[in-house]
Amino acid sequence: MVSGKPGVAKRQLILLTGRAHPELAEAVAKHLGVAITPQAAYDFANGEIFVRFEESVRGADAFVMQSHCAPVNDWLMEQLLMVDSLKRASAKRITAVVPSYPYARQDRKYAGREPVSARLVADMFKTAGADRIVTVDLHTAQAQGFFDGPVDHLHAMWLLCEHVRGRYQGEDLTIVSPDAGRTRLAEKWADLLGGCPIAFIHKTRDPLRPNEITSNRVVGDVEGRTCVVVDDMIDTAMTSTTAARQLLEQGAKDVVLVATHGVLSGEAHDRLIASKAREVILTDTLPIPHEKRFPGLTVLSIAPLLARAIGEVFEDGSVTSLFDGNA
Repeated sequence: MVSGKPGVAKRQLILLTGRAHPELAEAVAKHLGVAITPQAAYDFANGEIFVRFEESVRGADAFVMQSHCAPVNDWLMEQLLMVDSLKRASAKRITAVVPSYPYARQDRKYAGREPVSARLVADMFKTAGADRIVTVDLHTAQAQGFFDGPVDHLHAMWLLCEHVRGRYQGEDLTIVSPDAGRTRLAEKWADLLGGCPIAFIHKTRDPLRPNEITSNRVVGDVEGRTCVVVDDMIDTAMTSTTAARQLLEQGAKDVVLVATHGVLSGEAHDRLIASKAREVILTDTLPIPHEKRFPGLTVLSIAPLLARAIGEVFEDGSVTSLFDGNA
């Protein structure tokens, strides 16, 4: 005798989004061919956040998207509350889609009595009820190990590289790492672009003065070449614009600044305009408002990559195949 009720289980993909970057979520939903699940979300007078889904999510495979721009803490809390709501509403599986991982740069202790904030964020997602995380270009890949569950670490390099190849094909390119720690990334870019040379900026920082560079110099052949500076993010733009100035002073023909996450804090907009970079290329993992855009800025959509990854997770396919073609 077989216990239980026979039947065919129906799988349902639902996409939910916080208020930080609804345009990206709408673009992902369009690629997936689904509608974003409606919800109520607002702030109380004292700053507390309230969320409630307006449709049943019971038994659903739920994907919760949130971009973590300023104010980062508000948007992180909102996403955690959404995950908790899904858990308590009996969603079958909950995936936190985090295009730009918050606190990613605080992934280790540089001195005593400091937190490892990136690990704490992973713990909060797990405690809230997330079964899986999908993110793009972590500051360091080993941060995937902070989350006790599957992490799909997507890479925007192929998207960005394709744009650079199409725009600058035929020019003498040098791929430049803005610091010694990113030379591995520069090597991957060089391979994708057919084996062009690499260079890096050797710099020193004062650990007590964040976002400030004490000194730097160019290591590598850049004279007369179009230099493509690649990094994971542009925040205050001090690193990238300082690199651009150094490269031009060393005889570079042109400088192109490339990054996945456009944080663009403070005076970054003005610094990038004044940098004399030929082009600044970003993705839209974070919202870039109209007032921070300028003629030399190109923003590529990350939505197709996120949609394909979500589709593979839902179908229990291979996210790795998005990059190397192998399951």
